[in-house]
Amino acid sequence: MIAVQNLSRQYGKFTAVDAVSFDIAGGEVVGLLGHNGAGKSTIMRMLSGYLEPSSGSIRVGDVTLENDPDDVQQSLGYLPENLPVYPEMMVADYLDYAATLKGIHSSKRSAAVREAIIATDLGTRALDTIGTLSRGLKQRVGVAQAILGSPKLLILDEPTNGLDPGQTEGMRQLIRQIANRATVILSTHIMQEVEAVCDRVLVLNNGKLILNGLLADLKASDNMLLRTCDSVAELPGYLARLPQVSTASKTQCDDTHCDYLITLRPGTDHDTAANNICQTVVSAGARLYSLQPVVHDLDSVFRQATGLTDINKPS
Repeated sequence: MIAVQNLSRQYGKFTAVDAVSFDIAGGEVVGLLGHNGAGKSTIMRMLSGYLEPSSGSIRVGDVTLENDPDDVQQSLGYLPENLPVYPEMMVADYLDYAATLKGIHSSKRSAAVREAIIATDLGTRALDTIGTLSRGLKQRVGVAQAILGSPKLLILDEPTNGLDPGQTEGMRQLIRQIANRATVILSTHIMQEVEAVCDRVLVLNNGKLILNGLLADLKASDNMLLRTCDSVAELPGYLARLPQVSTASKTQCDDTHCDYLITLRPGTDHDTAANNICQTVVSAGARLYSLQPVVHDLDSVFRQATGLTDINKPS
């Protein structure tokens, strides 16, 4: 769907985006993460055609942004961080105006506006003046203008910025619905937003792409936590003999149970390892209380990535 190759943007001697490359398949929801100033918004503006790259290329489908900017822009929707809505306009009038700017033919414009209003649940607010709306409803108006014409690619820059918890959850649900029919790139510095709606994560640091991976893979680990009784002193040795287990170490004990941290060998099938660990505990005569994988939270993954020059290379 999207192919970005060696994308860079300089402002004088300052490099905001430095040779960034990535591909995004159709139907993916991808989170673009980074500290303030990492280059997220600059990449969003270049993807939307609002800002010209200093070098590199952007391809959407079979069309390059450099050669066919109008074709690319007609296939995408863009919600900037600070949407320039017009407070004196009614919602429906503003969306009709936005549809005109997008080049939607007059014969299809009313249907496109109606579809966007329904998709964003703005039906009861269509005749309200934008200036009278809450922050959350204004954000919905912004999303509505972004999805006019059913774009194949939707770019959202900080879509929950300034929203309260209820409005944030409503925006998340809206993004999930939109993702059923479009590829979505979500730029944010809020980890919970990415965990709630994204399939894959791109992490930027100082203008460089330092991490690109599926969210599930990034959060996974080769560690498991075992809780059992303390009645079998030889249990760590039994566990360490399993072909899937690299180490098994006792982390804490009290009068009722013992906890073990089990590290699996790289490439091990976790289901097979879990089955063998459970059988070993029971065969040794110990009680099995729980066995669960250790999952990294996205915040720790992000902090580790932004502390390295390249997460895929040894430091």
